[in-house]
Amino acid sequence: MSIDRRDFVAAAVTAAIRPGRVLAAPSQPDSRRDPLGVRDDFAIVSEHIYLNSAYIAPVPRAVVAASHAFIEGKSARPMQVSALMATNDAVRAQFARMVNATPDEIGLLNSTGEGENVIANGIGLTPGDNVVVDDLHYTTEFVLYRALEASRGIELRIVKNRDGAVTASDFEPHIDKRTRIVSVAWVSHVNGFRHDMRPIADLAHAHGAIFYADAVQAAGMLELDVRAAGVDALCSGSYKWLMAEFGVAPFFISRDLIDRVQSGCIGEFAIASAEPDHRYQLLKTARKFEGTSRAFGPVSQLQASLSYLEKVGIARIETHTVGLAQQLSQGLAKQGHKVSTPPGNRSSIVTFVCAKPVADARAAFQAANIEVTLRGGQVRVSPALFNNSDEIERCLEVTKQLL
Repeated sequence: MSIDRRDFVAAAVTAAIRPGRVLAAPSQPDSRRDPLGVRDDFAIVSEHIYLNSAYIAPVPRAVVAASHAFIEGKSARPMQVSALMATNDAVRAQFARMVNATPDEIGLLNSTGEGENVIANGIGLTPGDNVVVDDLHYTTEFVLYRALEASRGIELRIVKNRDGAVTASDFEPHIDKRTRIVSVAWVSHVNGFRHDMRPIADLAHAHGAIFYADAVQAAGMLELDVRAAGVDALCSGSYKWLMAEFGVAPFFISRDLIDRVQSGCIGEFAIASAEPDHRYQLLKTARKFEGTSRAFGPVSQLQASLSYLEKVGIARIETHTVGLAQQLSQGLAKQGHKVSTPPGNRSSIVTFVCAKPVADARAAFQAANIEVTLRGGQVRVSPALFNNSDEIERCLEVTKQLL
């Protein structure tokens, strides 16, 4: 029997992954121990006080089940690419709902940094153009745009934060008619600062620039609305607050921008229709930036995690985790720590300066079995949906020793 190449590649996802079978509904909330009714879905809470989801988040049992179902299906049944592509489409629709976009504005890339590379390398930057970022952005942006300074003669302009925050007025002096991209991390990995997006977007658009957001520290933690925020494109890896696997990164690009950005990755999955003599019409949706096949296993896990987060409710997650972060921030300030996160900031990340040697701080947190990030003389704490107020208090008992 002749087998088409597409049908030879892999996975009976539709048959293997049944949401009713792999998705556990959150249990009844316990107002103190488990406000969102999710702790039983996270194995890690039985062994650790895990306050490090801004680094790598644990996955709920629903995602573990989806992973097992995928690989078991691959081992036991013939695989159909059509089923895999249907799962990709389902994930696009899920992420579109999460950020208030449409499915044709969502592509699936491999990593967060790839999203900004798509924009930076696809809009035809020329010598004399400039790109504006702030110093709370992720390392990839500085590496990328410094490389483009050398190779294309552009200018990277870096806005300095003031007391851990950056506003549109800080950006304004750096943006002019040659600015092509204004880029921010919606929530900064440095200190959790949550940008006020719309004023920066309006400023960028007034000068004809694209407004790009790295959303890896925001998607899944906060309610996001790309329309209200004025975001033209964003990308988010799935291994942090989206609580899935490595290897897939949902990418939003506004319908108005899709035709302006050229894809650097073109393959059979970018085909809209075939014509004689090996000629093709290519897609005019965000799928054109995928080009080639995806990591289908991680996509199936992302489908499960997005379904899980939808079931819990992003608004509930934001209210709960931001409340825990503010409890922590206020407690740290009361103890006398220098908190790097601005007061009243509404994200789930809090960073403070570590007065003691890092080795001492690490030992103190390890002794208490608390997972946080220690980097550059600072401690970053990031409570998630499964954490509770008692765990924040236990964290504050440790930080009391670090003065």
